[in-house]
Amino acid sequence: MRKKNQEKKENIKQAVIKLILEAGFHGASIAKIAREAGVSPATVYIYYASKDDMLREIYEEYADQVYFYILGKIDQNMSGRSLIDTLVRSYYRYINEEERVFHFVEQFSSCPSLSANCRETEGCFRIFQFFDDLKEKGILKDIDNVIVHSILFNTVKCIRLRYEGEQDKTQAALEQLIELLVETLLL
Repeated sequence: MRKKNQEKKENIKQAVIKLILEAGFHGASIAKIAREAGVSPATVYIYYASKDDMLREIYEEYADQVYFYILGKIDQNMSGRSLIDTLVRSYYRYINEEERVFHFVEQFSSCPSLSANCRETEGCFRIFQFFDDLKEKGILKDIDNVIVHSILFNTVKCIRLRYEGEQDKTQAALEQLIELLVETLLL
């Protein structure tokens, strides 16, 4: 068996993201992915058992990445308002900094035939645990974590997509969202 090389694996992941964003899941064949990554199709199979396994593994890695990024910005001693502000602004910054990855994760997660076979990611588990910890500390209201997640992250995503390139509108909308979340979610 040939030796695995981290740089080749990273090239494959970047090729997957590029081709899927350009041509969709069905337009990103193993041959095209290999060509884009500068490797042979056989090399792709050193890292991934199948195209489905490859897509699932890459999705799960990048779906985790966003949550770890956000949680890395949190200080446990922050006030409730600061926590909300940090969650909102960190997610917004992540979308801007990792736009291609963000769009890949969004496209993958909106395809039921692909996302149905994915596990709940460690990052999602940890963000829900973070919400539970805030509830136990008396910071966050006892609202279902799915609802908290949805109104927090989906709204930031909508603001980013709607006001792309319109900095004044974006900042005003983020400020309004933070105020709404503070009023709605905090005790």
